[in-house]
Amino acid sequence: MARILQLREALLEAMSEEMRRDENVFLMGEEVAQYNGAYKVSKGMLDEFGEKRVIDTPIAELGFAGIGVGAAMNGLRPIVEFMTWNFAVLAFDQIVNNAAKTLSQSAGEFKCPIVFRGPSGAAGQLAQQHSQTFEAWLANCPGLKVISCIDPYESKGLLKSAIRDDDPICMMESEMLYGMKGEVPEGEYLIPIGVAAVKREGTDVTIVSFNKMILESLKAAEELAKEGISAEVIDLRTIRPLDHHTIVESVKKTNRLVVVDESWPFAGVSAEIAYEVQKYAFDYLDAPVTRVNSADTSLPYAAVFVEEYLPNPTKIMKAVKEVMYTNA
Repeated sequence: MARILQLREALLEAMSEEMRRDENVFLMGEEVAQYNGAYKVSKGMLDEFGEKRVIDTPIAELGFAGIGVGAAMNGLRPIVEFMTWNFAVLAFDQIVNNAAKTLSQSAGEFKCPIVFRGPSGAAGQLAQQHSQTFEAWLANCPGLKVISCIDPYESKGLLKSAIRDDDPICMMESEMLYGMKGEVPEGEYLIPIGVAAVKREGTDVTIVSFNKMILESLKAAEELAKEGISAEVIDLRTIRPLDHHTIVESVKKTNRLVVVDESWPFAGVSAEIAYEVQKYAFDYLDAPVTRVNSADTSLPYAAVFVEEYLPNPTKIMKAVKEVMYTNA
């Protein structure tokens, strides 16, 4: 039986269920305990699991990320929450130089089963240092797995899989969508890492996206349908490992591809997808792969610039009509 839960509640259930199942799982981060989490994702966990398993940290991302990596190397399964991935840049030394490389540096002797999670991407008028997306940065590093998801059902299943995984995993959420509601079934379930989901079937064009841009893509697809254009919408869910098979099979059917990616265009996730499709489905393309990205600049503060900066349904529809060779 399915219930309607907010994204924050689905993530809370995932962590709590895994902590009940495995005493080696614990949560640490800024304000996760006494304050119930900056976005209330860990509400009530301190009361249930106690201060040894739900741990408030100082405002020192590099420090507590390092503690998490050391704990993972010694048999525990930490969940490290960052208040925002923008702050986690301070911890990239531990994520990239230690967590990602532990298995290979130790010739397989040490694993690093750790989950780093928190919100990524723009969240209104928060200006340049609080509005960045980091999926491409992290996915560029071998040894890391990267999840980017906002659907409550899928986020719960993916987080549970991530906690059980023996590799370090970065989970990218959205500050704006912790209140997003969706059906979440009761009982145990997992969603495999590395498998994309077809959110809407179509025949004329494939739209690939992830995180909150999937919502903008679905809005665009709905409007396009009114004009007789059938768009297939794919939610990557996992950035690394990338499910290029699902994308390629869709392109073989639709012969056109638009990639919607909130990050900057240069060397981003959308660029990697464009490469994969030209490699595996070049002969099926009836138009060049087109991308819809945020502007190639830091995000300004003013509301009018925020709207102009980010991808939106209008921009996506324009890109679709370009690959359809119809008047925009």
